[in-house]
Amino acid sequence: MQTANVDLHITVTGRHLEITEAIRDYARRKIDSLHLDYPRIIEAKVILEVQTHHRHFSEILLFCANHITIECSTTSDDLYAAIDETISKIARRMRKFKTRLLKSHRPRTNNSIRHLDEHVYTPADHEDEHKDEVEPVLIQRENYRIKPLYPDEAITELELSEKQFVVFHNQKSHELNLLFRRKDGDYGMIVLPESSGEG
Repeated sequence: MQTANVDLHITVTGRHLEITEAIRDYARRKIDSLHLDYPRIIEAKVILEVQTHHRHFSEILLFCANHITIECSTTSDDLYAAIDETISKIARRMRKFKTRLLKSHRPRTNNSIRHLDEHVYTPADHEDEHKDEVEPVLIQRENYRIKPLYPDEAITELELSEKQFVVFHNQKSHELNLLFRRKDGDYGMIVLPESSGEG
């Protein structure tokens, strides 16, 4: 069991906020107090921000062994409360993941993934259904790094983050896959066309 995060590299940065030693020490102590059975934490990043109407935003990213990234965020009226709740979210997510891990108790498998048949939709398919809806707007463009993962590792990454999907290079089938959360609690996986030959 990882009872202490020895020599853990922790970075605390602020947006529209001066990071005092008191804030930095508080965030470090909270992360140091996270005792995870699995996975081993290698590096941690804390991002703190003051938003409009004096709302405080806290985001914590834990970079762990076995390609695992744990990511949680919280908005609150109080900065310290935002940090506390983000740490609590990470702990709850890890307990949930550990429970699933113990229930499955099996190595790499994709039995929990439902593969969907490939289908190409045309604009006409949704013309009537969405004719009264407002055109969506692209708010932010983000760079996305595609990792080489096995399906169970991709499930782990999705379990431990707030993301709705993960795109990865499947080390088992050597295909580009998109894994996403289903409403029934299971996962769906789609095979994506490779953009340029072998990736």
